[in-house]
Amino acid sequence: MATLNPTRDVVFPVILFLLLLLAFFYLSPRNQNFLRTTDSPFSTPPSDLQTTHPTVQTPSAAPLPSSSSDENVSTRGWVPSNSTGGASSTSASDDGSVSEEILKMSPEMQIEKGLAKARAAIREAIRSRNYTSEKEETFIPRGDVYRNPYAFHQSYIEMEKRFKIWTYTEGDLPLVHNGPVNSIYATEGQFMDELERGNSQLLARQPDHAHVFYIPISVFRIAQYIYSPPVNYSGNYLERLVTDYIHVIADKYPYWNRSTGADHFLVSCHDWAPGISTVHPDLYKNFIRVLCNANTSERFKPMRDISLPEVNIPRGKLGPPHLDKPPNHRHILAFFAGRESGYMRTLLFNSWRENDNEIQVYEHLPKNKSYSESMADSRFCLCPSGWEVASPRIVEAIAAGCVPVIISDYYVLPFSEVPDWSKFSIHVPSNKIPEIKRILKAVPISRYLKMQKRVRQLRRHFVINRPAKPYDLLNMVFHSIWLRRLNVRLPLLPS
Repeated sequence: MATLNPTRDVVFPVILFLLLLLAFFYLSPRNQNFLRTTDSPFSTPPSDLQTTHPTVQTPSAAPLPSSSSDENVSTRGWVPSNSTGGASSTSASDDGSVSEEILKMSPEMQIEKGLAKARAAIREAIRSRNYTSEKEETFIPRGDVYRNPYAFHQSYIEMEKRFKIWTYTEGDLPLVHNGPVNSIYATEGQFMDELERGNSQLLARQPDHAHVFYIPISVFRIAQYIYSPPVNYSGNYLERLVTDYIHVIADKYPYWNRSTGADHFLVSCHDWAPGISTVHPDLYKNFIRVLCNANTSERFKPMRDISLPEVNIPRGKLGPPHLDKPPNHRHILAFFAGRESGYMRTLLFNSWRENDNEIQVYEHLPKNKSYSESMADSRFCLCPSGWEVASPRIVEAIAAGCVPVIISDYYVLPFSEVPDWSKFSIHVPSNKIPEIKRILKAVPISRYLKMQKRVRQLRRHFVINRPAKPYDLLNMVFHSIWLRRLNVRLPLLPS
């Protein structure tokens, strides 16, 4: 009669089962707990940023470095590919021609190889404090207003060289492929129109060649047509429409399931946009949301999501007028005019509404005053949050050469991984609103002059052009998306 061998008949099968379970956990492309990358060239912003400028919620997934350190910092969690992240002579020759070996790779492997070369080029730019480009550069970002100008410049060069976006074609007007190009939500529509027209050099010819995938749904149009006449937000229809669209493209293509949405993004300036991910948080766990309402108290995640500048665009124009008055011609200390919308503005009006000649705050601007001219006459422009955290007055202030005073809590400022907002703006939290005059008058004139100069220096990044021009607002949004993709690795599709 055979006897039981505990080691052979019990222990070995258990060990084998555990090893198989562990392998499945790490290798499954649907696994939500992705491993972190180890070769990202980006490091986190300086640790004292929160104390010097508390408004800026520093992004931890895609920040450009604040020093010339080449330290590898773990970023967002993804399954690593076989690429080491370093430069490779098999990817392409020095003259830019593609090698025979890379032609034999799958499109996914070619993308990962290209991203590895981009990371290596950015690290080299940080080390050498110089850039490498195949064309003549018409703009070279420099100065301490950038967290690391060398990293930013090389990253932008690599984006122009490599980055490709696929826009899903599914869906019909007016809810899909159609956004507002004027008024307060216009950034959403201008971005969508830039891609939908089909002329952008960033568009992929085939989805297999894309680094990221754009969900062309307009939250504004859903609010306009589905919630008509206007009603209080309930979320039901919006969340169902977006989720149904995700299911359609996930069933038709392999890309969403490959990454569980980590290389997919949606752009919206509507106040309701953050609500799309509340009903099914697991479905949207890795999904990139490009939002004007970048509020960390409402589940905005700087390591994953992107803050979109809010621009109020009049019909027939692309933004506010540019007004350049020298500092010595700016006789108003601080200026604001706007409706009392939201608690932040209520606090502002309670302290400063038409009761001070130096801090000029109006709910209704006098007829003898021009809004844009008043901003140009001011040294500081007050930019309080409204019903939501974002304010178009930030872009208006920059256009007027006026130093923004950002009055907000929980707001992640646009493009925070590139410019250091503390170098060209002032932050005032809600509990300091009664002290605005003291805070602004305490700014030394030498510091103000530097800040005002930097505002003008950064203006190009907050201007909308159609078609988009290098380093303008739309391309800065593309760059923010590029950084999120650059700092992750995705599992390869089965051949």
